[in-house]
Amino acid sequence: MGTEDGEGYPDDGEGPVRPVTLRPFAIDTVAVSNARFAEFVEATGYVTETERIGWSFVFVGFLPGPLRRISPRPDRTPWWAAVSGATWAAPEGPGSDLTGREDHPVVQVSYADARAFAAWAGGRLPSEAEWEYAARGGLEQARFPWGDELEPDGRHRCNVWQGSFPVRNTAADGYKGAAPVDAYEPNGFGLYNVAGNVWEWCADWFSTTHHLSAGRTDPQGPERGDSRVMRGGSYLCHASYCNRYRVAARTASTPDSAGGNLGFRVVWDLPTGRA
Repeated sequence: MGTEDGEGYPDDGEGPVRPVTLRPFAIDTVAVSNARFAEFVEATGYVTETERIGWSFVFVGFLPGPLRRISPRPDRTPWWAAVSGATWAAPEGPGSDLTGREDHPVVQVSYADARAFAAWAGGRLPSEAEWEYAARGGLEQARFPWGDELEPDGRHRCNVWQGSFPVRNTAADGYKGAAPVDAYEPNGFGLYNVAGNVWEWCADWFSTTHHLSAGRTDPQGPERGDSRVMRGGSYLCHASYCNRYRVAARTASTPDSAGGNLGFRVVWDLPTGRA
């Protein structure tokens, strides 16, 4: 687990490389889709945090002019806009819906929302160690789930920003926003989109130092913290500012956060000895 790759971010706590042992688990081959999340909402009446709060972040390039002009933006990340009415069912706010995107990953979901769905599905969110093991697909220390080259033989293997971020997206990989959950080729374990597309919530609290002294068997994050781990990168990641679609890359956000590029997948415990 981890990396000491020269393209990595040591300050994020990506290294050192270390052996980790995990108990058997099963993991979704795809992130939870809009269609699956809709089934959960219909069955339970669940109301997400963004619906209760009343707004969430949307990439400004997806907004119509009037909505873009009235939606406030953070000073440090002006490519995001705080849009009233942005929810999982209306990812870009008023006027948007999920038509034609039923097989895209659900977004605008907080950590609590993701955990609630996972419990309904009889599972849980993955630990960071489980996520990385699964994302590697059987490769050891490869930069990406398929190897060390981002575009081997000129083929796009993931959905990340193409062009000059944040002003020009050529969509050379086929998508300006999120792609279907089973887009591109899977990794060696059959998992899709563990690089790019949408960030995925993990169960651990985030720390850049906890792993230095933590155990090596089924490691978990610290007992408390301010932010939860996110893994995998998204369609907004670009080497110029966020080279975090590498398999060892990590970041975090506060548990109540949501956005148009953040989703999750589910894991299930298996009996010891079963593979």
